[in-house]
Order: sequence, then structure tokens, then C-alpha cells
Amino acid sequence: MKLSPYLERELRSDHAGETGAVSIYQGIAAVAKWRGDEAMLAFAHMHGTTEAEHLACVEMWLPVNLRSAFLGPWRWAGWLTGALPALFGSHAVYATIEAVETFVDRHYQQQIDHLHQQGGPEGLLELLVKCQADEQHHRDEAAALAGPSRHGLLKAWCWIVGWGSEVAVVFARRV
Repeated sequence: MKLSPYLERELRSDHAGETGAVSIYQGIAAVAKWRGDEAMLAFAHMHGTTEAEHLACVEMWLPVNLRSAFLGPWRWAGWLTGALPALFGSHAVYATIEAVETFVDRHYQQQIDHLHQQGGPEGLLELLVKCQADEQHHRDEAAALAGPSRHGLLKAWCWIVGWGSEVAVVFARRV
């Protein structure tokens, strides 16, 4: 299977993102376990399992030599992105996940649009559509659990998370 340079870059960013996503839920789970928050722990395990499946699927498409050279920092950043809001409770966790998954939904949509216009290897479009649907489900579930209210600090945190996701994708596409 030959990937275009565009798809190599995008799948590298997807691999880095799914690596970070697995770590986000590991960070949430670590703090939830420490806090004794069984609901948050169950949320982290359920969503983390889906993200690990996404990661395994992307790894099947992206050869090792094309993966990001900075998986360690992506894991660290992901873990902190999950653990920090978990310290403040489930409302902050759910708002954070909503922010992350809102970005991820748009990111996958750009790739899906590209494949609709340019074509690509058989099976890739279907994978991205499935991953996007899972991420949309995560976003919508988190949004429902978070509720509509966001105080100023949480709004700022969610903006930082969205902006950080954008920066990470730009960087992961290159390295």
C-alpha cells in the first residue's frame, strides 16, 4: 500500500493523536483511581479502550519509520491533559474531552474530505469514518455529562486544549 505524502503526514498526526488520546485516558484513570471516583474511572476505561483500538488500526496503516519521532512527549502531554482536569473533578474531565474531541472530529473530517476528492488506498476512508464516528460519540457523551455551564477558568483550559491539539497536529505532521 502506497500512501501519498499528504496521507503519510496526516496518518503520522493521527498516530500521534491516538497515542496522546490513550494517554489522556490513562491520566484520567490514574487520578480517578486515586480519588476513588468509580464513574470517572469507568468513563476513562471505556473511552481509553476505543482509543487503543484506533491506535492499533492507524499503526496497521502507518509503517514504523513514518511515525512521529516524539511519541514520548505526546504520551506525556496526553497524560497531563487527562490528569490535570481530573484533579478538579468529573465536570472538568468531561469538558476537556468535549474540547479534544471537537478538534479531532474536524481533523478527521479534513482527511475524509480529502479522500472523497482525491481518493486513496482501499479501506482507509472507511477506517477514518469509523474513527470519526467514535470520536463524535465521545464528544457528545462528554458534552452531555459536562452540561452547559463552564466557568471562566474551565473555558480558558478548554481553549488551551483545543489550541494545543492544533499545534500538536502541525508539529506531528512534520516530525
